[in-house]
Amino acid sequence: MADLREVHARLGQSLWLDNLSRTLIHDGILARYIAEDGVSGVTSNPSIFQKAIHESPYYQEDLACPADSAERLYEQMVKVDLQMACDLLQPTHAASQGDDGWVSWEESPRLAMDEAATVVEAERLRGIVQRNNLLIKVPATPAGIAALRTLIGRGISVNVTLMFGLQHVREVFAAYQEGLAAWVDGGGDPKRVKAVASLFLSRVDTLVDQQLEKIGNEAALRLRGKAAVAVAKKAYAIYQETFHGQGFSRLKAAGGRPQYLLWASTSTKDPAYSDLLYVEPLMGPETINTLPDATLGKLRDHGHLVAQLGEGLDAAEKTLADLAAEGIDLNGQVAPQLQEEGLAAFSAAFEAMLDEVEKRRA
Repeated sequence: MADLREVHARLGQSLWLDNLSRTLIHDGILARYIAEDGVSGVTSNPSIFQKAIHESPYYQEDLACPADSAERLYEQMVKVDLQMACDLLQPTHAASQGDDGWVSWEESPRLAMDEAATVVEAERLRGIVQRNNLLIKVPATPAGIAALRTLIGRGISVNVTLMFGLQHVREVFAAYQEGLAAWVDGGGDPKRVKAVASLFLSRVDTLVDQQLEKIGNEAALRLRGKAAVAVAKKAYAIYQETFHGQGFSRLKAAGGRPQYLLWASTSTKDPAYSDLLYVEPLMGPETINTLPDATLGKLRDHGHLVAQLGEGLDAAEKTLADLAAEGIDLNGQVAPQLQEEGLAAFSAAFEAMLDEVEKRRA
């Protein structure tokens, strides 16, 4: 059994839990993860809350509360979950001087293409929870990236989600720096601001593997299961160039934080691959890996806690070149398609959750 507290203490990576429900809080599960595994953050999304409200017995009383709509009742319920999770992680947040100990709440997928509405909603949701360690999740759509710039410029901390390619990484990093510069130049305290960039992994391999199998030649088939890790390693190189280079030096000197990469969608979908494919090769400093409960358990059970993220960049770049040679367009086709599919999945889960809330409160 691995002592997962070593991941941060020795390797410099934060482990966050990709799950949140009242059951996790009331039954003491999240508190144990924090104390025993060093879990130092929480991510959530519409799918997670839909599952929580459907399965947990702890929402029954809240479902009887008055509300103007199913969406407002949902907000009343999950506000409590978010506040309790933020409070559990507040000691981590304080000890890390705001670098860790964050809880993420995703905006309604209905707003993904509306920059102005995304900004207004982020401010509203932050006001509902009233915790200084809350991250508002916005998607890396063009509207979401523009909203990121505005929100950081107003001192609002953000988790940018649904990133699938290197172009997303570059655009998000640029928008964050522009927003942070506006905040600092306007007299804002950069230490109050945190942003992470969530790069989704397993879905990349799922789609790319399908395309490689259609191509079917030996060279293509050898590339199966390699795209996502290669993208992540290259993204980390871009991170290092961006936030440890001259371009960020002024903001860094003022106290600005780099925008850490967060590895998301880290449960392996193909049983032929290692169940820690998106965990072990991507351990390294100044990063976050958000894990579902099952993947966290597998890492604890048989994970090898070795920093590998900074290794193999040449091999990763060769993999990306080989994929391009086989006609796999990661930035122009794969990433946009996966983002569109991700938004559709979150939208479906969000609407299903609201339907369930409506039926159960009637």
